[in-house]
Formats: sequence, structure tokens, C-alpha cells
Amino acid sequence: MFTGIIEELGTVTDWSPTGDAARITVRGPLAVQGAAHGDSISVSGVCLTVVDQGDDWFTADVMAESIAMSTLKGVAVGAPVNLERAAQVGDRLGGHIVQGHIDGTSDLLSITEGSAWPVLRFSLSAELAPLVTRKGSIAVDGVSLTVSAVGIDWFEVSLIPETLSATTLGAKTVGDAVNIETDILARQVARFLELGGGQQHDLGSSIDGRSGI
Repeated sequence: MFTGIIEELGTVTDWSPTGDAARITVRGPLAVQGAAHGDSISVSGVCLTVVDQGDDWFTADVMAESIAMSTLKGVAVGAPVNLERAAQVGDRLGGHIVQGHIDGTSDLLSITEGSAWPVLRFSLSAELAPLVTRKGSIAVDGVSLTVSAVGIDWFEVSLIPETLSATTLGAKTVGDAVNIETDILARQVARFLELGGGQQHDLGSSIDGRSGI
């Protein structure tokens, strides 16, 4: 689990396809501090597992599903990526609960300069639209953000100077694709409603037709 508070800007140093999967190597001196084989690191929002590492780099395998659902399918050597180590029990939750399980990608539609900070508008697919709400949380390339406005097929976020300088979002231009992870609570509620919500019988009455404990 992650919080969406980016710890470091890393750099992709190798991308090696292996059939329908791939192996990625990223330079990230902070990200590998205290990391061990099997640990999780979020790479621009994608949860990856460390399989090899050095003093300032780590390597991870990327499964076909992650490639298909994220911007990693088009990643190039030298590209900057947002890095975050998995949260430790007892950490302050500065952002929101981020799993690193990407729902899909969005395209940057526009950048509007505000009086204090820029507003970025991203596309929103019909599938994900019900899961995004104004003032709700969303992870964009692994960055925990608050939705400032939302429409049928778009959403907006406002970026403070810290986010602009400490993450890859500050260098994005119109047309760039980003990884999107919606709020886990929204996904759980959507699934609950899909299955009929509270219309199902309780466990006690389903056993012998009587209410029970």
C-alpha cells in the first residue's frame, strides 16, 4: 500500500521486453534505501516488486496486465518516473490509500494557469467516470491529488508548487498520457451496488428462515 506522496524522481535506465512481459531497471537512490528483494515500489503509480538492486538502482518485472493498463508500455530509457516506497505501519497517511493497481490511462487535455497554481484537465473514460467525484481523491502517475472539478468525460486537479517540482506532473504537456488509479472506496461501493447493495438477505435468515445471531 502507498500514500501517493512521491518520495523521489527516478530515471528509467533499462527496459527489456520478455514476451508479453518486461523487466525494468530504475535509478532511485532513495527508493532502494532499506529495500529488499520482494519489496514493493510504486513507479509512476504502478506497484512493482523488486527482483534485483544495487546502491542506487532496482530492477522489477512488469506483467502483461500492468503494461496493457499503464503508460509503461511506452516508457523509454531516460524517462523520469515518480517513486514511492510502500508505506510502513504507523506512518502518517499524508495522501490517501493507493494500491498501485492502475485502472487505466488518461490524456492531459489542457493546462490553465490560475492566480496561484495551474489547473490540469484530464480525459475520463466512461468506465471510470462513476468512480471520480469532486473533492474526491485520485492518483495520477502515483501522485495523490484532490479532484477540483469533474464532468462527464474529464476531471481537473490543481497542482501546488511542491507537486510541480517534486513529481513528473510539472513537466507534462497537452497530449501526454498518465496512469490513473481511482479511490479504492469508490471502487468498493460501485461493486457493492453492482451486486445489489443491501437487498441481499442477512446470514442469519438464510440459514433456516429465521433471524439469528
